[in-house]
This record gives sequence, C-alpha cells and structure tokens, in this order.
Amino acid sequence: MSRDLADAPPVLVGESAAIREIRRKIEKLGRSRCPVLLLGETGTGKEVVARLIHAASGQGNFVPIDCSAMNPALLESELFGHVKGAFTGAASRKIGLLELAHGGTAFFDEIGELPLEMQVKLLRVLQDRRIRPVGSLEWRQADFRIIAATNRDLAAEVERGSFRRDLYYRLNVVTLRLPPLRDRREDIPALISHFLARYGGDRRLSPELEQAMLSYPWPGNVRELENCIERLVALNSGPILHLADLPTGLMNHWYGRASQVAAAAAAASCAGPTAAPVLSLEEIEKRAIVDALAFTQGDHVKAARLLGIGRTTLYRKIRQYGIAFQRPPRVPSVEGR
Repeated sequence: MSRDLADAPPVLVGESAAIREIRRKIEKLGRSRCPVLLLGETGTGKEVVARLIHAASGQGNFVPIDCSAMNPALLESELFGHVKGAFTGAASRKIGLLELAHGGTAFFDEIGELPLEMQVKLLRVLQDRRIRPVGSLEWRQADFRIIAATNRDLAAEVERGSFRRDLYYRLNVVTLRLPPLRDRREDIPALISHFLARYGGDRRLSPELEQAMLSYPWPGNVRELENCIERLVALNSGPILHLADLPTGLMNHWYGRASQVAAAAAAASCAGPTAAPVLSLEEIEKRAIVDALAFTQGDHVKAARLLGIGRTTLYRKIRQYGIAFQRPPRVPSVEGR
C-alpha cells in the first residue's frame, strides 16, 4: 500500500473476513501461473495483492505496467522493445517490458485503459508466448504470468465495444474483488497503526482525531488513509497528532457530522430536561488552548508542547478563536520589598 512498493515488502493489512479470504486465495494462486484479474476501486491495494501473488510464486521478475500513464505513441516500443534504428530517436536497442517479465509476472495496472489495437497484440502475445521488437524480424520469448487490474466494469466495457471480448475471457480466469475500505471498517485501526509505524515512529492520535478517522468513509480507500497519516506526521512536531491538521475534505466531514450530532442533541434537549449538552469541536479546541495557556501561565512554547502542536499552529488558533490571554502579574519576592 506504500507508494514505494518496489523497496518495501508488500503487506496486506487487516483481519476482516474479506481480507482473510483474499490472503487464502493469494496462497493458492502462488502455486499456479493462471491469469488473475483484480477488480476494485482506486486505492484498494490491487498492486499490493499482485505483488503478494508474485512473491508467493517465487518466480522471475515482477514488472508493473501502468496502462493509464503510458504515451500511446510509445506504448508498443515500451511493451515489445525496439532495435537500433527502428525509428527516429532509436539510437540503441531497447528491451521491452514483456521481455523483462519472461519467467515472471507482468502486472497490467488499469488494463481498461489499454487501446484496442494494443489489446489485439497483447492477446497474440498471451497465445504465442513470444514477442517481436519494433523494427526486428526476430521473435523473442515472453512467457510470463499476467495479472491485470482495473477499477472499471470490464464486462460492461466489452458490451460497449471498448474492450475486446476474447482478451477479457483470457484474463478472467481467476477474479479477485478487493472491497473498499468503507466495507471493512474494522481494518481501519490496524491500517492507522501500520502507517503510523511507517511514517510517525511513536506518534499517536488524539481521541478526537481517531474518532474522525474511524467515522470517515474514505472514498480514496487505503491510499487516501496512508496519505492522510503521512500529512499529519509531516505537519505536526509533537507526539500526539491532532484534529486541526486533517485535510480539508476530512475536516469538513467531521465538522458536518459533529453539527448533526449537536443538532440531534439540541432537539433531544427540547424534548426533555435529561439530555446532556454537547459542545462543538471548535469550543472544545478553544477551551483546551485556554486551559493550556492558563496552566503554563501564558507561555506559548510550553502550551504548544503540552497540546502536542507546533507554535505556528497555536498562534493561528489563538487568532482564529480571538483568545486574549494575559500573563498573571508577578508577585514581588520578599527580598525585593
């Protein structure tokens, strides 16, 4: 799930029923070389699963191919390679990605983005297990296992004519569907701990921040959660990560949720005298800052350290809430009288 997957070993974090089932299938798929089609929303960890399947097989290179990021004009040369002089600018021989994957795994990420004409050529490679570099008359071996991933509905793309039916059936031997994070919320605490260990050392979340992260639907899935933790660690120098440094979208979601809770509490208080009052998050944060300044007798450096935030953040919050705190007057010592 890390963006530096090539350097860090892949880890599938979580103990939900869905994740345990995926681990079980990964172990089985490691013993075969059949094609695998990974389905799921962006950020659900499809490349992590592909790398784990490859690692379980223990064979050859893992070659990732991002179909959405390749220049269509250079796609054939990237996949099949070319010989010197094949076209203008081809100053030397280039080995294609599919030749590099020989004996290992070629991972086609976002295969739904592959142009139709290249789908035909890929299908031919999968059938013949060989390629011919651009400008060459010689065939080269390219016997690899293919794992493809997409966030599209490929069956619907086939019906629309934007994806070849024969290639779809060639890829769709074993299908794994990765659930979105909102459907496995029980894995969020383990993911938070995993990414805190990676980016934050001994940092931990404040209770309010933890509640906000557990309630958020995470439309960007695990990748969004990872980016959020990395941002919080980068913006906060204290041992405790706080709500104030959340990304705007997540902050707005939490404040909107808090407003709904407050409105429900207000409605309940009108219905009966026993309902407990609910403070807004802004009021809770303001009171915490006032209390910290009072405890440290107006020392902003000590107050920021006590709150687990940076001084710049503290000054910004003081201005935001209009907090005016005066240091208490010094009591003259006996010697000074």
